[in-house]
Amino acid sequence: MNPDTGQSVMVFPSIEVIATAGWSAPIGMEDRTIHVWGFSLDGSKSFVEQCRSWLSEDERGRAARFIRQHDQLRYVLAHGGLRAVLARYTGLDPSALIFQLGSTGKPALLNGRVLQHPLEFNLSHSRGRMLMAIAGEQDIGVDLEQIRDKVQAAKLAERFYAPAERERVISLSGPGQTQQFYRYWVAKEAVLKGQAVGLRSLQQCEILTSDDSPRAKVKLSEGAAMQPGWMVHWLDCGAGWVGAVSAHGSDWAIRIKTNA
Repeated sequence: MNPDTGQSVMVFPSIEVIATAGWSAPIGMEDRTIHVWGFSLDGSKSFVEQCRSWLSEDERGRAARFIRQHDQLRYVLAHGGLRAVLARYTGLDPSALIFQLGSTGKPALLNGRVLQHPLEFNLSHSRGRMLMAIAGEQDIGVDLEQIRDKVQAAKLAERFYAPAERERVISLSGPGQTQQFYRYWVAKEAVLKGQAVGLRSLQQCEILTSDDSPRAKVKLSEGAAMQPGWMVHWLDCGAGWVGAVSAHGSDWAIRIKTNA
């Protein structure tokens, strides 16, 4: 934990380091605990090809559709890395994992070819970094963003945020305004991703936050087609970055993972 903020502190080693490390037994999940992994999306040419070999035909096709080479590489490393880490929980080879899109478009891990595996996961990557959240039988969402100083924070808050959130952002200026804008953004995105709803719902969830707490409740607007009772936990991702995890209820804990 960061003693100044109470936030969980992330580290971002190369995805190659953890994905190629040996292990003797599957990683176990503690009850009502979310494991969070952070990685930098870089690796040797041979590791990139190893990741590519783990991907399904559909995933390789998605990677090939990126126009820019570095976007292709980051997709391959992110999704190959996801498979490598999930393999450490299931005991399966990364290439043997089977995913299926649910009715909402959220991917799920299958146990065999029919039944859904009890392990839940969510993935976010931004500008060469990646966050992965894993839990047992618990819907979760995660988001990571690099803070960009040129973002039109006040204008975007007016368009996407709840009234209290807009007022909070507009009341600030300079770097403080930009930081608060992104703090709300990753929190809301983590909730939306966890519930598999689109950006149209950004205004329908309000983050009830205070400056001295790493956690916040989520308030839904009337008529919102979302599950109530979710909470957000912010992650300290280092200078220039902000991240958050979200899940239902308040009785869950965060465990930052760097190895088994």
